[in-house]
Amino acid sequence: MLTEKNLEKYADVLLWGLKTAKKVSLKKNEIVLIQYDLPALRLAEILYGRLLDIGVCPVQRMAPTCGMELSFYQKANPSQLTFIAPGDKELFKNINGRIYLHAPQSLTHLKDIDPAKIGKAIVSRKPLKDILDLREELRQYAWTLCILPTEELARQAKMTLPQYTTQVIKGCYLDCDDPVAEWKRIHKEITVIKSRLTALKVKYFHVESAKTDLRITPGDKRKWAGVSGHNVPSFEIFISPDWRGTEGVYFANLPSFRSGNYIEDVRITFARGQAVSIEAKQGEEFVRKQLAMDEGARRVGEFSLTDKRFSRIDRFMAETLFDENFGGKVGNCHIALGSSYSDTYNGNPARLTTALKKRLGFNDSALHWDLVNTEQKTVTAQLISGKKIIIYDRGIFKI
Repeated sequence: MLTEKNLEKYADVLLWGLKTAKKVSLKKNEIVLIQYDLPALRLAEILYGRLLDIGVCPVQRMAPTCGMELSFYQKANPSQLTFIAPGDKELFKNINGRIYLHAPQSLTHLKDIDPAKIGKAIVSRKPLKDILDLREELRQYAWTLCILPTEELARQAKMTLPQYTTQVIKGCYLDCDDPVAEWKRIHKEITVIKSRLTALKVKYFHVESAKTDLRITPGDKRKWAGVSGHNVPSFEIFISPDWRGTEGVYFANLPSFRSGNYIEDVRITFARGQAVSIEAKQGEEFVRKQLAMDEGARRVGEFSLTDKRFSRIDRFMAETLFDENFGGKVGNCHIALGSSYSDTYNGNPARLTTALKKRLGFNDSALHWDLVNTEQKTVTAQLISGKKIIIYDRGIFKI
């Protein structure tokens, strides 16, 4: 388990993350929501006190336990399945920040639940997501999140709890005297890489590995984002592409846990921007039903690369937050099926209307599912000028 000192440092990094994501300091009497799983209670208590110290109004909400989730999906009738509690919309329309502390006690408790039922519940809560997305575009709201080690995470990652805890400490730089200083350094160095990538006039990116051969079209008015404080840890640099230009085959060799289900070796073929073929060694039916959740679920909303020089994550962690930031020997890339990120719009996000998003090829969906590839790969940029340049090879950006 994390020590009190580790938790104090974690709180420092999370508050840095929230401030960085918000781009301005939290103001007195602003509202910050702390959402947490039960094993994360102590970190929630520390953050609650810290927010009070700086004059912020904290609101706390514990997430449903795994038993509650299972009972919900087993017993909920159609109206209960789509029920939104009174006050949720009002809260989301007024919060200025959110910190989510993820500490799951089970990763597979919903494996026998119909994926379509899970999808229906997720879609019903999309209006809440839309509220927060709009507030973030108006710079009225920001978020960050982290994970805490649990026996279940360690077991699924094939580690002991002390081993898993060590990986979390290392991955978040909590073993440093001043982890916030380390994150500020990483933020500064990656900002330079993002600027260089954004400056390129790219027609499309070609991603090649042993089992992936994919073309990603960045589209107009795009910029690269990442290490923005939203996730702790976060080393990835990403873009929300024009989904209409996605062509080829993508293979996720890292397993994925989602909505209480285990998925392994997902292979997706794209044509004209849509997933037209879906295969998986395990969990294929779940994948298919997730991608049938809504119109945008079969499209790419994010393309991401991680530079191994920054990431200290070198083991499968059974948690996307860490796995999508895998460094190891050759880095990783991932795509997200579903919704796009408006902070990759190279303009004022507040002016990114629904019509403009559609015209530029930003995807919209209740789904956002990251699928990770850690194979050795090369990413080549086909420039508008006709020139080709390698931007990423063997886990390192080359620009």
